[in-house]
Amino acid sequence: MQPLLDAIAQMVRPVDAQRVFHGRGGLFPGCEHLALDAYPPAWLLTAFAPMSDAELAQVHDALTARWAQLAPDEPLNWVFQRRDGHRTETRLMVGSVPEPHVVSEDGASFAVHLLQGQNHGLFLDMAEGRRWVRQQAAGQKVLNLFAYTCAFSVVALQGGAKQVVNLDMSAGAIAQGQHNHALNGLQSGAGFLSHDIFKTWGKITRSGPYHLVIVDPPSFQKGSFVATKDYARLMRRLPELLRPGGRAMLCLNAPELSVDFLQTQMAEVAPELAFEQRLPNPAAFADVDAERSLKVLIYRAPEVPPRTEA
Repeated sequence: MQPLLDAIAQMVRPVDAQRVFHGRGGLFPGCEHLALDAYPPAWLLTAFAPMSDAELAQVHDALTARWAQLAPDEPLNWVFQRRDGHRTETRLMVGSVPEPHVVSEDGASFAVHLLQGQNHGLFLDMAEGRRWVRQQAAGQKVLNLFAYTCAFSVVALQGGAKQVVNLDMSAGAIAQGQHNHALNGLQSGAGFLSHDIFKTWGKITRSGPYHLVIVDPPSFQKGSFVATKDYARLMRRLPELLRPGGRAMLCLNAPELSVDFLQTQMAEVAPELAFEQRLPNPAAFADVDAERSLKVLIYRAPEVPPRTEA
């Protein structure tokens, strides 16, 4: 566990929400089960294997010592979450977590919740994807599929998007997405639909075409989306959803599926879309194998629609 303790000893005081230690990337042997995130003013340690009380005490001592150097007049707040694939145990180890808890990223504000569930309201590994969307969004009409808490929508509107349509089957996530817009003073420009994407194509298509379509589904969520069988169904729809020259942003966070999985399926079901680039992941999420890490691919529709036979 020494690499984690070393990272804590060297960390700086965070302003934005961010990952501090990414053992999951495999670059620190023996720490593959550990991740430490900053959600100011709280820290979150996530373990994907059991940790002893003695190990937790070591982490506590390291955090206490470093926080005394970084913010001697402020209390230490940290949360431990243990995941074993079937259940999740979350414990407030010391201090408190704000309620409501709002964090920042590049000047945007997002509500998060560390003490419930595995998804805390903002996926930190997607920070570079959000920056790219903000940079590309000016004047654009955006479709945000599997919108979750609508972080892409917030940054798109901050980047000057003309309109964003957010769609997610979870009414709770959409409600939090609306709250995120309010936190950022975004009173117009966004629409919110709480529907099953595969049952809402008519409404989605009528609202188009779009300059940018963001596809960020769960890799496996029973009853909602299974990447190995459902991703191609989404790709097949992209040509009719995109304006000429429009772009699609395809995201996949499944270690067992490579970039080739996405590229092969796209070549089969939507060959007219041209691959442009793979976006980098945040440096804090460096991985010993890039194929196992988050994959974010950008595709572009042809500038001129293909001619149809008379």
